[in-house]
Amino acid sequence: MTISIDDISGMYKARDGHTEVSALRYKKLVDPQADYIAQVAHYPAYPGSELASGGYAGLTRVVAVNGTKTRTRLDDTNEPMNAGTEQNPAIRIEGADAVYLITQSDRTFDMGILEAFAGMDRYDLVDRLLHHTEAVLLKYADANGQFDYEAALAPHAAWQSAEWGAVRFTLKGDEEDKRADNAALIDAQKKNPHRINHAFLEQVYNQGRYALICCSGSSAPRLYGMWTGEWNPGWRGIYTLDANVNLQVAAMNTGHLTAAQPGYIAFFLRNTPDFALNAKMAYGMHDALQVSVNSDGDRGMHVEYDNDYPFQYWNAGASWCLLPIYEYWQCYGNRQIPITGTMRIGELMPFLGAEDGGVSKEAFERLLAKGELDLERDILLPLLTKQANFWEQICTPEYYTDADGRACHEPGKTALLPGERYMIIPGYSPENNPIGYTSTITANATMDIAAARDGLRMAIEIEKAVKREGYEAAVARWEALLEVLPDYIFDTDGALREWAMNEYTENNDHRHLSHLYPAWPAYETQEDRKLFAAARIAVENRDKYNTGDATAGHGWMHKALVYARLKNGDGLLASLLAMVNDDGYYPSLMSDHDTNRRNDTYCTDTSFGNLGAVHEALVFSNNGEIEVVPALPADWKSGSIFGLMARTRAEVKELTWDQEAGAVKVILRSGIHDNRIVVKSGVSWTSATVDGARAEAFENANGKYIQLSLAADADVEIVFSR
Repeated sequence: MTISIDDISGMYKARDGHTEVSALRYKKLVDPQADYIAQVAHYPAYPGSELASGGYAGLTRVVAVNGTKTRTRLDDTNEPMNAGTEQNPAIRIEGADAVYLITQSDRTFDMGILEAFAGMDRYDLVDRLLHHTEAVLLKYADANGQFDYEAALAPHAAWQSAEWGAVRFTLKGDEEDKRADNAALIDAQKKNPHRINHAFLEQVYNQGRYALICCSGSSAPRLYGMWTGEWNPGWRGIYTLDANVNLQVAAMNTGHLTAAQPGYIAFFLRNTPDFALNAKMAYGMHDALQVSVNSDGDRGMHVEYDNDYPFQYWNAGASWCLLPIYEYWQCYGNRQIPITGTMRIGELMPFLGAEDGGVSKEAFERLLAKGELDLERDILLPLLTKQANFWEQICTPEYYTDADGRACHEPGKTALLPGERYMIIPGYSPENNPIGYTSTITANATMDIAAARDGLRMAIEIEKAVKREGYEAAVARWEALLEVLPDYIFDTDGALREWAMNEYTENNDHRHLSHLYPAWPAYETQEDRKLFAAARIAVENRDKYNTGDATAGHGWMHKALVYARLKNGDGLLASLLAMVNDDGYYPSLMSDHDTNRRNDTYCTDTSFGNLGAVHEALVFSNNGEIEVVPALPADWKSGSIFGLMARTRAEVKELTWDQEAGAVKVILRSGIHDNRIVVKSGVSWTSATVDGARAEAFENANGKYIQLSLAADADVEIVFSR
């Protein structure tokens, strides 16, 4: 066999000749003993770029069992980007019993100047990667010094098996297709476009769960995953934080994963200094956070400004992106999060601690010595406080609505009068604008109002949990701000409006559902029947009037999650159908950005978001409440799911349902003692038993329920029946 590295210009979507490619320089390297093959590259040296002296490398240690390895040279391609004197070295292997490849890649800010790159014969980054891959080789060497692949595989397989096996989902029906391969499943789905093939959905769920596990550990899942095999991935392969990453982690907590959450937290923390800079640069704020729409994984500064996409006024990001960390706490309680090198912990010193200025040097050194961060005190409390500070500082008495809901501006005004409310201005409801209004820069976006409300409530709950000195004053401060935030407003048909401004005209010819934030990812519609009904009308209006772009997979997945929270299982299923009936899934069952692959853009947001939609259809949970099968599609006659986590410190160990029999069985296990939970069922029921004994039923404006007080680590079986 011959092991070689592709030319960049020959890779899919390389766009050879474009500035971003032609300005880069790289080399292919093979050492004289043919022990490794590598590519080392220097980034384009744009003036002022942080990466002007940076670059990356990927190195593969080649291990041949018996046989011979020799360094060889393939035909030169004379590619202008390739700065190597020997352009195309490779490794030739003959007579080997086995070949193992140990690969690692990394990047550096210190590759040296671009002009010196071609003449260099040694690269520190390559040496470092060689050292790391050789350490792996030695770690898993057998008694004879040979690489033991099974020994290397075993610990990872054990961890991944446990992670994978924590949740199991089955949907009865289409049993004959459950032995089919992926291509046959896709074909079976397309033959019956009016329903989702149950075997197909099971396999899409399994594939999405597996891929999400693969993305876990050191970061949030990248929009493009890691498997594209192309040079210029769509959307630059970035992390997109105004829906995509949010969808990708929608199932992270309820899906009973263990490594995804610390990786997501590390991702947020290493971007936090830039998020603070954004709030300062866009608004002049202090001790506040404004999440960027995009991040490359390490940096999250605002870099995109424009009238149609005014990302510097996208305000809801910190609340939305901190919600999964808060939900982690809801599901699992307080945790100690190991400090890792990926957190950029040294730069975080000013941002850890809930007071302006961060923690003291002594306290920071204690954190480092401990080697871990307390989820409540060191992560959620300071970060939620800074996002609450953002909402407090964007609200000024100079911009307000009067008692009749009219927008007003009064320069120099220092306090609101009774009946007046703040306006949140400027704002941006992605990527829409009111009819007859030429800019997407608006005021009182419903998304902003919902994010502010939810963010302040999270801050209040964490203050009450931590009970730091003086927390009562912080709680009172945020509760007072909640009272004077803008009210939601409703259209003439009763729909929740996208902007709480009487002066605007609604525009439902759009795919985005930003104004449905009170339904998902927040929870307000669960507690407010009028808001619940208004949200239902609002999403129906999108279905009715959106005649434009309806191909984006993330749009359909967002809608599926909203429908789940609005307890409309058939609406959820219709949203999932849009992706499965066209070309939204590749033969690997990973998803494209669009239903019709219009840009041939591999994306993970649909694949991972699908998990969240399934979970939310089968279990809704929030503080002190679990509702089983709240949004069960009529076509899901019977099935089961095992191992979901509820946002109540309880595990849904087992959930089975049979719609025709009118029976739902759920087994709960609490992680804490005296866990008081209200339990409901979305399938109509007349009686309920708890561990075989008849349970007392209660009823309020939100429906019928039973009350439980669960002991720690004890299973409780509940059966609802007609």
